[in-house]
Parts: sequence; C-alpha cells; structure tokens
Amino acid sequence: MADSDSAGPLSEALRRHLRDIASLALEHPPNGASLLLYDTGSPLSRLLASAYREALPSIAALDAGAASKDEAFAALGRLSPGDLVVLVQSVRFPFAEHRFRVELFDRGLKVVEHPHLGKVAEDEIPAYVDSLAYDPAYYRPLGMALKDRIDAAENIRLTGDGFALLYTGGFEPAKLNVGDYRGQKHVGGQFPIGEVFTEPRDLRRVSGTVKLFAFGDQDFAVRAPAIPILLEIEEGQIAAAPGAPPDFVAVLDAIRAEEERVWIRELGLGLNRGLRRDRRVGDIGAYERMCGVHISLGAKHALFAKEGFVKRRTRFHVDVFPAVDRVEIDGERVFEDGAYSA
Repeated sequence: MADSDSAGPLSEALRRHLRDIASLALEHPPNGASLLLYDTGSPLSRLLASAYREALPSIAALDAGAASKDEAFAALGRLSPGDLVVLVQSVRFPFAEHRFRVELFDRGLKVVEHPHLGKVAEDEIPAYVDSLAYDPAYYRPLGMALKDRIDAAENIRLTGDGFALLYTGGFEPAKLNVGDYRGQKHVGGQFPIGEVFTEPRDLRRVSGTVKLFAFGDQDFAVRAPAIPILLEIEEGQIAAAPGAPPDFVAVLDAIRAEEERVWIRELGLGLNRGLRRDRRVGDIGAYERMCGVHISLGAKHALFAKEGFVKRRTRFHVDVFPAVDRVEIDGERVFEDGAYSA
C-alpha cells in the first residue's frame, strides 16, 4: 500500500474525517490557528500528516521527529489559548515528556493526538481511517443513553459462546469519550474515539466466565490467539486461565509479580463502528474503542478511586477483549449482533 494517494478514495475519506474532527468535535474554525507536529516513522504517520495539511490548509507543520525541543516549543509558543495542536506520532517525540497532551491542555490549547501509529500495520490502515469517522448524531445520543442506563443500573451481564460474566451492586458514574467537549475544561484527546466506561462500585461483585478473542500484550500491542482464552473470575479477580497461551500467561505473571492478584476493573463499551472483532488495528489504545466490549486487568485506574488501592502501588491496566455476543443492563439488551441499541 502506498504511503499516500491524494486522489484515492481512502485519502478522500480521511481528509473528510479530519475536517469533521476539527469542525464538529473540537468546534475549531476552518481558518483558526493550528499546528501539526508529526513524524515520518511509519506509513500511517506519513499518510495522516499529508491528509491534515490538505484538510486544514492553514495549519502550520513541523517534523517533530527531526526538530529540536527548542524548535518545537517555539512553534507552540506562537499559539494562543483556544488554538489547535495535532500530534501525529509513530513513537513518542524525542522532546515530549510523558503525558505531553496534558501539558498542552494546561496551555489552554485544543489537542488531537494520534499516538503509537508505528504499531498499525499497512494492511490495517483502512480500518484506522474508518475509525476516525465522526458522526455526532450517532456518538452523542448513544453515549449519553448508555451512561444514563449504567448510572442507574444494578447489574450488567455479558454473554457469549458458552460463557456469562455478571456484574452486580451498581457502578461508578460512567465516563464518556464521544467527541463532545462542550462545557469541559479540556477540548480534544486521543483519536480515534468512541467509548463509555465504568467499573463496579465494589470490585468483588464480578463473577463468572468469559472468553477473550484478543488482549494487550506487554508491549501494548494487540494479540489475537488462535483459540479464545477462557478466564474464570471469582469475586472480581482472575481465579484461573486454563490453557492460556504463553504470551498471555506472561501478562498475568507480570501483574501478579507486582500486585499479587489480578483484579478486573474497567468495563468499557466501545462504540467505534470502524473497528470490530474481525477488523483490528495493532495499537491497543486505538483498538479499545472497537464496537464491542473491553475490560481491564490489573489494579490501576486513574479515574476511579477505590479504598485500599494506593495509587503508587498500582501499576497495571491491561485491556482485554471478551468475545461478547450480548450485553444486558438490568435484564434489557443494549448490545447484540455487533451493534448497540440503547
């Protein structure tokens, strides 16, 4: 696959998606001041950088993979609060500290971040492009409807081929990642988007079995084993994973070495129709938005505080993907046949 083809339908769709992200999600004016920081380390980063320059003709651009820290921060210094920064990264920029996006938010800037693009294979690029489509008429009402249901729910049941996992006892107020930043302190985030997530108020109120069709490995890449991985879960912890492949066992062993046990924490309902069980990308941060369900393993979750979980002692948040066919909230179906109907 060529790095770019400005006349091709893939690039035409990509330019449209990027314009929609800027105008509809971030409400950024067409000629508003903006800066593209990019690298050229992967086919997808080169494609995105080219598409942003074409979709937003007034955007300034800097090859951050080759620029010095002084050059990058001088370019940022020419922006004002409310202006837009786009980060297109195969890997983290040499000058960027951890959570660079937060530093930009603290300056009052709008931010669109595309990280870890080097993990996306060339044959996965069409799926990534489709995942950037932004339809506020789909994301916003569906996201809010699911949040309302979750916030009032007593239980959630996940079922699939020969398994059932039951959450009971109520849930933390659900968080939305649906591209609606109205009234929020920070405008923007990591793209692609599309997620409603929560966790049980009492982590011990999760029990049953579940089969995983994919998981995030120790390099934050998506792995899909030939045979789904069965997890047996008791009181919110993994009790057994019979027959699990070695690379997944390595993940469990790493968590147990630091945290002693493997907790089930985040319950995420992914809404992004560009990504599915059978249409994956290699970057876990993008793929967790896939239209389906993901859960997290490990004691770490930055947004939900729990008594007895000391932040400095929680290290792991590993996204895994159950082969869920149906989701019920208080006995009412909200997901089936690969689509939500809240």
